Amino acid sequence: MNFLLDNDTETVDVPCNSHPKLYPGDILEFPGNSYFSHFGIYYGERDGVPYVAHLTIRDSDTKLLLFGRAINAAVKLDPLDVVGKKYKLRNYLDDKHPPRDFYVLIKPEIDEIMTKPITFDILFNNSEHQATMLRYGVKKSEQIEKVYSKIVPTWKDLFEKKKI
Repeated sequence: MNFLLDNDTETVDVPCNSHPKLYPGDILEFPGNSYFSHFGIYYGERDGVPYVAHLTIRDSDTKLLLFGRAINAAVKLDPLDVVGKKYKLRNYLDDKHPPRDFYVLIKPEIDEIMTKPITFDILFNNSEHQATMLRYGVKKSEQIEKVYSKIVPTWKDLFEKKKI
């Protein structure tokens, strides 16, 4: 089984029942459907159990996403295997942005943000945005950029042909 590491250019063969070594502050990608994955930050272990901080609407009052938004989403700290058994290490911006210090910056931000409600927005504040903001201080979502790259040319063409 191959796992993509860091900037997605290096792959490592890992036995099927094993995962790469994780360090607090690493970004993890949990495969979702063919369009979107879920992201979180490796938080470290508590009593030998690995934990992940991630933006979720799981316990939100808004069970139905309206226009890709959910009020009262939250950053939760869950055991890694509760968030997902399959994941990839995705520190893909390390070459462009230095990772921030986990214990000085990231951990205190996670601990604080877990106490506040957050609006989840698929386009502007999804779990990938949250993970990159915590690790790098930069809000980025490659999966949304891929969606935009498909939509924008289609809309541009329709506008130019005055069909919309």
